[in-house]
Amino acid sequence: MKTIGITMNLSKHHAYSVACQLIDLLEKKNVPFYLEKEMAEQLKYHRAGIVLEEFPQKVDVVFVLGGDGTLLGVARQLAKYDLPILGINVGNLGFLSEAEPSDLSTAVDRILNGDYCIEKRLMLDAELIRDGKVIERDIAFNDIGIAKGSFSRMITCRVHMDGLYLGTYSGDGVIVSTPTGSTAYSLSCGGPIVWPGIHTILLTPICPHTLTSRPMVLPKDGILEVQVNATHNEMGLTIDGQVGYSLQSGDVIRIQGSACYTQLIKWKERSFFEVVRKKLHGENK
Repeated sequence: MKTIGITMNLSKHHAYSVACQLIDLLEKKNVPFYLEKEMAEQLKYHRAGIVLEEFPQKVDVVFVLGGDGTLLGVARQLAKYDLPILGINVGNLGFLSEAEPSDLSTAVDRILNGDYCIEKRLMLDAELIRDGKVIERDIAFNDIGIAKGSFSRMITCRVHMDGLYLGTYSGDGVIVSTPTGSTAYSLSCGGPIVWPGIHTILLTPICPHTLTSRPMVLPKDGILEVQVNATHNEMGLTIDGQVGYSLQSGDVIRIQGSACYTQLIKWKERSFFEVVRKKLHGENK
C-alpha cells in the first residue's frame, strides 16, 4: 500500500474543499497519508502533519493541490529526491497538473493500482558568480530569467557555452528554460514548444533589439555562462518566476542541466500534444 503525502496552496480557497474530499477518500480506502504541516494545522488535522522536508522519508507519492506555480515550488523543494508528484489542478491553467477535482476518486484508484507513468523532467542548476565567486545557487524546473527591471534601458547578455562564444543579446534579457518551461515564459517570447521527453536547454532572447536574434536549442550537457552588462543595476535573476536575485553589471550566471529530475505522474493515455491543444488552443477534443 502506497503512503500519500499531500501539500496545497493555502491561498486558494477552493483547495480546502478539495483537500477535505481527498482526505475523506483516502480514509475510506484505508490509505495511509501525511499532510504538509501548515496544511494540517489549517484543516485541524494535526495528527497527520509533518514538514515537507520529511516527505522523502515517509511517503511514496506526493499530491500537490494548486496550480502550476504551486507544483513548481514543491518540485524545487523535493528536487534531490525521486518522489513521484501528481498535480491536482485547483488553479487556472494547470498545464503541469494531471488530475482535476472532479475526478479525485479515479485519480486515487489509479495511483493505488499503479495505472500511470512517470515522466522524468529535466531541471536546471544555476550559479550566480560575482567577482569570480559563487554567491548564490539554485535549481529551476521551468526556467531561469535574466532580465532588466522596471528601468526602461536595455541590458546586454554575452553568452558562452562550454567556453565557446555563442552570441551577445541586447534587449530586455534572456530566458534559459527546460522543455517543461518551453510552454511558459519562453513561449510568450517566441520560443519553440519542445516535447518534454527531449532533454535539452532553450535559450530565448527577451525583446532583442535586432532583427536576427532567434531562440536556440542547446544540449543539456552544455554549460552556459551569461555575463550581464548595463549602465544601470536594474537587473534581476529569477528562478521559475518565484525566486529572485539582484544582479550587478559584470555578474555571470552559470547554467547547466541538473543531476536532479522532477518525477511527474502522467496518465498513459493522455499525450503531451493533447495537453497543448487543450490548454493553449482551447480545444475540447
